[in-house]
Amino acid sequence: MVGGAILRRLEARRAAGEDLTMLTRTHAQLDLTSQAAVRDFMQTETPDVVILAAAKVGGIHANNTYPADFIYENLMIECNVIHQAFDAGVKRLLQLGSSCIYPKAVPQPMSEDALLTGTLEPTNEPYAVAKIAGIKLCESYNRQHGVDYRSVMPTNLYGPGDNFHPENSHVLPALIRRFHEAAQNNTPEVVIWGSGKPMREFLHVDDMAEASLFVMDLDKATYDANTQPMLSHINVGTGSDISILDLAKLVAKVTGYTGKISNDPSKPDGTMKKLMDISRLADMGWRAQVGLEDGVAETYRWFVQTETIRG
Repeated sequence: MVGGAILRRLEARRAAGEDLTMLTRTHAQLDLTSQAAVRDFMQTETPDVVILAAAKVGGIHANNTYPADFIYENLMIECNVIHQAFDAGVKRLLQLGSSCIYPKAVPQPMSEDALLTGTLEPTNEPYAVAKIAGIKLCESYNRQHGVDYRSVMPTNLYGPGDNFHPENSHVLPALIRRFHEAAQNNTPEVVIWGSGKPMREFLHVDDMAEASLFVMDLDKATYDANTQPMLSHINVGTGSDISILDLAKLVAKVTGYTGKISNDPSKPDGTMKKLMDISRLADMGWRAQVGLEDGVAETYRWFVQTETIRG
């Protein structure tokens, strides 16, 4: 999803006259968990800049069910891409992480310096450990080898290209699917996981793509002036959040569902509040542009069109 949005932005730049050549591979074409495959790709293509948006991602259910997959695959992807990029002479790299890197009990909003100050949320600890390792890989290569490898940490992302699987997706696309199906089938009630009280922040994938390229394009002096050698990542978010229950009501409105919405308190809530401190990025001149309701409506239209084509 994110990689596709970044690619669309780069293609628009090229169409506008910027001298760009994009080197892309699908998962089927290049297994990033294979050290040999990534080495061959980097040595053959010798890119000037690498943007690492690939990851194994999922919601609470997926993280709880497949913790070994989440830590192994994400560690392998990061280690292979970052090291093999360095070995191929890549001086500039941007890797995307996640807001789950921050401790469960942390002052809100979560600032970059909260990293490694407490215990992680248990439901996604393996994934979080892998994403923290990605930040530290970039910082370590910077410190030892003098390259310019940067990290951006997005809040919860959504938008066209998302995973709408009913069990393995994140909360927003999962809600879109469930409320769409409930509206189509005239289901009298939709039950959402947990108490509905947790607060979450959501960033449209197009905003994330813009923010990623904004950070990538910053001159090194500006980036270094706003970060630290061992605290170099930058948060990306909207600066506002919404309860899961209110999010469900918003999705119901967008999908046209008029039935009852109830909660299942036996299911986990996860962290009760996860709001990003975006002051570092805002001070450098970037803010999100896509409002949540407009973004959800656009995402729903994409979902319906895609499902119609598949059907």
